[in-house]
Amino acid sequence: MRVTNLLAGTAMATVLAGCAVLTPLPEPVGIDQRLAAIPVSGAPIDAPVRIHWNEFQVPFIEAESDTDLAVALGVVHAHLRWGQMEVARRLVRGRVAEMAGPLARDIDKSLRILNFGRGAEATLELMPPDTRAWLDGFVAGVNHYIANAGELPHEHRVLGLEREPWTAADVIAVGRLASTDVNWLIWFGMLSLRDREDWPEIWARATEKGLESIPSIGAGADDQASVFQELLAGFSKAGSNSVAVSGARTGTGAAMIASDPHLGVFLPNLWLLAGYKSPSYHAVGMMIPGVPFIALGRNEQIAWGGTNMRALSTDMVDVTDLPADAFETRTEDIGVRWWFDTEVEVRETRFGPVITDSPLVNSARPGETIALRWMGHQPSDEITAMLRMSQARNFDGFRTALDGFHVPGQNMVYADAAGHIGQVMAVKLPNRAPTPPPDLLIPAETADGRDPWATTVTAGSLPAVFDPPSGFVASANNKPVEGAEAGVAVGWHFSNDDRIARLRDLLSGDGRVGFDDLRALQQDVYMESAVALRDLLLGKLGAVSRELTPDQTELVAKIRDWDGHYAADSPGAVAFELTMFAFAERFLSEDARTRISVGGRFDEQLGEMIGTTPAAEVAPVIAAALEAAATRHRELPTWGDMHRLGLRHPLNFIPIVGGKYRFNDVPIGGSSTTLMKTAHSDTDERHFTRFGSQSRHISDMSDPDANWFTLLGGQDGWINSANFVDQFDLWLSGDYVRLPLRLDTVRREFTRKTELTP
Repeated sequence: MRVTNLLAGTAMATVLAGCAVLTPLPEPVGIDQRLAAIPVSGAPIDAPVRIHWNEFQVPFIEAESDTDLAVALGVVHAHLRWGQMEVARRLVRGRVAEMAGPLARDIDKSLRILNFGRGAEATLELMPPDTRAWLDGFVAGVNHYIANAGELPHEHRVLGLEREPWTAADVIAVGRLASTDVNWLIWFGMLSLRDREDWPEIWARATEKGLESIPSIGAGADDQASVFQELLAGFSKAGSNSVAVSGARTGTGAAMIASDPHLGVFLPNLWLLAGYKSPSYHAVGMMIPGVPFIALGRNEQIAWGGTNMRALSTDMVDVTDLPADAFETRTEDIGVRWWFDTEVEVRETRFGPVITDSPLVNSARPGETIALRWMGHQPSDEITAMLRMSQARNFDGFRTALDGFHVPGQNMVYADAAGHIGQVMAVKLPNRAPTPPPDLLIPAETADGRDPWATTVTAGSLPAVFDPPSGFVASANNKPVEGAEAGVAVGWHFSNDDRIARLRDLLSGDGRVGFDDLRALQQDVYMESAVALRDLLLGKLGAVSRELTPDQTELVAKIRDWDGHYAADSPGAVAFELTMFAFAERFLSEDARTRISVGGRFDEQLGEMIGTTPAAEVAPVIAAALEAAATRHRELPTWGDMHRLGLRHPLNFIPIVGGKYRFNDVPIGGSSTTLMKTAHSDTDERHFTRFGSQSRHISDMSDPDANWFTLLGGQDGWINSANFVDQFDLWLSGDYVRLPLRLDTVRREFTRKTELTP
């Protein structure tokens, strides 16, 4: 089977490469030419709408009605990110094989099983009329652009995509894709370990200590499994930092807020920037392409940010013993590019879809049947929740609006112009006990017959924080709401404490916090846990240190003198990482490496093992690791020589010609658990970060115009546009694009104008 897949994959990759060769990149195009491509006449609006643009092609929409604003917003999204939106829609609908050919059929079956659009129609039915009018207006704007724009995006031409109108259900489904539960990526990787003798220990540790890294789904599987993982991981909001500082700590009497979401490092960026004003809405911020609300941003009175709270919104249910009539089967047609279309069968139970029917999700136990019970498969109206939140004027309105936000669970951070700050758990959770279950799988029928999903809790009944004595709130995917007990199971797999501890350290004290402090925070590259592991390792050298070669001794000196900052020009950071990699390879068996990498917090467990192993056993391994690391260090003298930042369009995976879809290659600081996250795999090779701090936001609530944003890349998704990667250098230097809220400022500074007419 693997040989067949390999041959088919090679053939299809060759064909896809040929398509890319025959489809040259778009010619470089300036902002004025790009804006001229917008179809301005005949828009489905009642009155003219003015769109103001700055030099980064960030829009501010000024409309006389809310619905006209929504239409213009749809036009803007399609103009900036049509190609990206269309690929996301094909992905969420399990239509990858229509773009990539037969090799993607298993991916499509897996996506059909996950069925991100399962609750879309029911969600539309429960929407209030004003939200439905907003959503319909947005879709009408998208479709106006699609129907009337001239040249197709490059993605369409390479992947063979045609013009296809959007529906309101498509928007809901794309929003659900962005709501992917990060727990899936952990649990799918764990399934194959459940027959190990030490499985109870692995599971207990993972639920007690949490997990920082995401195990590979594709371990021992074919390439499609790895691609499937990348698709889900790229869209799941698995990381982020968000802080708010009270007015008592800023000196102006108004609060400040700073957020930097951690997502896949792609081109185009997974966010776009926008501002708008209509009779009911006035806000600026960051939006998911194809989803019509500001997810991180501010209005005149309040600002909001958030991080994924890694909520327990999913159960994996053992349905092996359910009777045959408990399963419903449907047939799905999968279109396949360059090949014959195919049919697949998808099974569902009352607990959810049968995830083990996916060829890319394998249980350790043959014949085991597992259903995925996800809150995101139920109808819920996040669009209304976020629109209402964007209209809030105080903390009570903020919290009340978020009571309708269910997935993905977000630890939402709040700041306002009156100086107040707060934190809310925006999520819908099954009302289950706060103690972990004994196993990953939940039995279909509990011994007492109780179903924790029969009752649920939402933001209004979960603990919140308002104006804490510390003068700040902070969130970094840690256990939410410090010092508060929810009384229900909120989550098991929170991030380690590196980032939240660093945030608290930098924000504690009596000093005033300003823009420069928050700017520095978003670029911070210190890792306390690495320093602790360094000291533990060096403390085990003992008498062996007298036997080290000059190269080994020099390396030890660099590691010992290292200050714990993963700066791009640091020789100590790379010396430490090279040594730790070489040490782990020699100290850990393959079995032990698998166990501790999946069982939670690799570095912490490795440190425990080092600490409990006699120095006489550890020291020779360290010496051997130092020898190997010294050789590599001559080739990679600084952390930035090894650790790189490069921006990649998804088409870069096409063989032969993928290089033309790669942009920039620079040394970068940071690491997997620094505040400026630039996540990477454990390696001693030159590598690129694929996940991390790819956007930033800071707002000073004392001034409606004091809002700064940066995207790692650019605003425009059109390849070779002047605004395709023009924010890259801003991000590197810690600079920002200002997005004012006052209309007179916008009209003065956003000098390019587009007017949509009915």
